[in-house]
Amino acid sequence: MSDLESVRKSINRIDKEMASLFEERMTAVKEVAAYKKQVGLQVCDEKREADVVNRNSKFIKNNEFLPYYINFIKGNMKISRYYQKRIISGTQIAISGTKGAFADITASKVFPEAENVPYTDFADAYRSAEKGESDLAFLPLENSFGGDVGAVLDLAFSGTLFINGIYESSIVQNLVGLKDAKLGDIKTVYSHPQALLQCANFIKNNGLLTEETLNTTAAAKTVLEKNDKTVAAICSQEAANTFGLKVLKSHINESSQNTTRFAVFSRTMKEANEFDNRFVLMFTVKNTAGALSKAITVIGKYGFNLLDLKSRPTKLENWNHYFYIEGEGNIYSENGKAMVSEIEKCCDNFKIVGSFEKKARV
Repeated sequence: MSDLESVRKSINRIDKEMASLFEERMTAVKEVAAYKKQVGLQVCDEKREADVVNRNSKFIKNNEFLPYYINFIKGNMKISRYYQKRIISGTQIAISGTKGAFADITASKVFPEAENVPYTDFADAYRSAEKGESDLAFLPLENSFGGDVGAVLDLAFSGTLFINGIYESSIVQNLVGLKDAKLGDIKTVYSHPQALLQCANFIKNNGLLTEETLNTTAAAKTVLEKNDKTVAAICSQEAANTFGLKVLKSHINESSQNTTRFAVFSRTMKEANEFDNRFVLMFTVKNTAGALSKAITVIGKYGFNLLDLKSRPTKLENWNHYFYIEGEGNIYSENGKAMVSEIEKCCDNFKIVGSFEKKARV
């Protein structure tokens, strides 16, 4: 046997072993995809992929091969992403509103491979995920100008779903009307209360009457159905396109930095990892002096940064409130576990709603 034939035989043997390992790897990838679908994680995780490259590169002893190996492992991960996307493509995400709503637009950016399922309000969307009719719910928590979305916070407190990610999205509000309408024709504007609040100055300066709707796309639909040149909606460009309406004035929200934070709700809490740097806790406090102050102090005691504290009536009895806390840090670290253990002693109805990694704005 020639040396070339011997080498080729070795390559054939190695390829056979690699094929078996490839199948084993893709089987593991399938399990990863199923997990991401269950808890609402994005397919692409750049930090995780960079970690894989850095860690595995250390196994290469011959530096001449290193750049080729890096290309090889990156190619493997690219194939894995394609496979995961195919598996996750059947994921159904419950949103409030229809096509063109800001939740629809943002969810499509975060989960481009999934299908958004519209519901008439926040509660219906949340309950659909809770009952398993949808895989996830994608709902707004707060707007930088309009403040908290109280209905969603109430659902998070009373419901059973977990928050496995929070995403910030820039919001551009537009005044839209019929194709033959002009700005001067408009007398009444329809939209969700948050959108009306975000555009309060524009509404006041133009002397417009307001009517509330369940969401911004419902407002656009109302304009189409009324077929009245004096009626307009505040909504996205996409919602205007969906209902064949014309943008009469764009960017009418008061703040140019208008941002909404959306949460991904899932029936299963995501497993903790080293990249988690945000957490959400919800609780009521015992009816004793200084109970809330004591609970908040515990957070700082263990080195965690309190980013947000909100209170809302529980609606169970008068003057009884629950608290929403969002903090910075990994609550599954040793300090985190100690903090949770101690804060639980100060609280009633305590639950960890989520632990996740802060993501860049989408």
